[in-house]
Amino acid sequence: MGLIIGIDVGGSTTKIVGLNDDKVISPMFINAGDPITSLFGAFGKYLYDNGVSLGDVEHVMLTGVGSSNVDTPIYGLPTSKVGEFESDGLGAKYAVKTDPIMVVSMGTGTTLVQVNGDKIVHAGGISMGGGTLQGLSRLLLKLRNVPNLVELASHGDASKVNLQIKDISKEELPGLPTFATASLFGKAVNNPVDDADVAKGLIIMVLETIGSAAVLSTLNSGINDFVLIGNMTRLPECREVFPMMEDLYGVHFHIPEHAVYLTALGAALAYRHKTS
Repeated sequence: MGLIIGIDVGGSTTKIVGLNDDKVISPMFINAGDPITSLFGAFGKYLYDNGVSLGDVEHVMLTGVGSSNVDTPIYGLPTSKVGEFESDGLGAKYAVKTDPIMVVSMGTGTTLVQVNGDKIVHAGGISMGGGTLQGLSRLLLKLRNVPNLVELASHGDASKVNLQIKDISKEELPGLPTFATASLFGKAVNNPVDDADVAKGLIIMVLETIGSAAVLSTLNSGINDFVLIGNMTRLPECREVFPMMEDLYGVHFHIPEHAVYLTALGAALAYRHKTS
């Protein structure tokens, strides 16, 4: 069997992986000004960097919002499309051998996909994600991209902007440890803060909101495992926020290997499932 190429086409970022006998081959991503440029740039770079010829490719599987712009086969190769939610679920299921799970796909916004055995269902989402970070960082800090925000945030302290339970109570409240956030940016009302603290607070705000929304979406469902995927899993603050939320809610957040690329991987896996 040949190489299956899975491609997650976003608005300006494309992720691409190869799948060969269920082994993930050289995941990579490309930034470009539009989906088509991003798609063909990623595909060409993938082939060149890995010494892959067109004849080595059995099938190309496309997913993501940008795939709607593609109506013809990629370089004449057999090409199909698969829904993004199915791709999210298959990629996460491949990476985390736990069932059931809620997949939390953190991109421009955030989508929630429930996986229970072979059943994959879009469970909703929230309009909070990387786009929120980009917009607020430009409006509040005059920063143009998330890497600059992350760099500034590395010098910040979110406790200077966020009001915690320990700031308003000397004792833990029922179900609320003292480290829990009582009000995002609530402390900034009266206290001076610098840009680094604001940057840190913005990232914490988006991640905490996503985490809380994910947990609340599974109440009374029996789901306690959440698989985080997408670009935002690269934020250093994920390793700070989600362990704290595990302690707060008694759940488990997974950030698997290749978390950024699991939607693209899921697209490739969809082809394997349909042909097996």
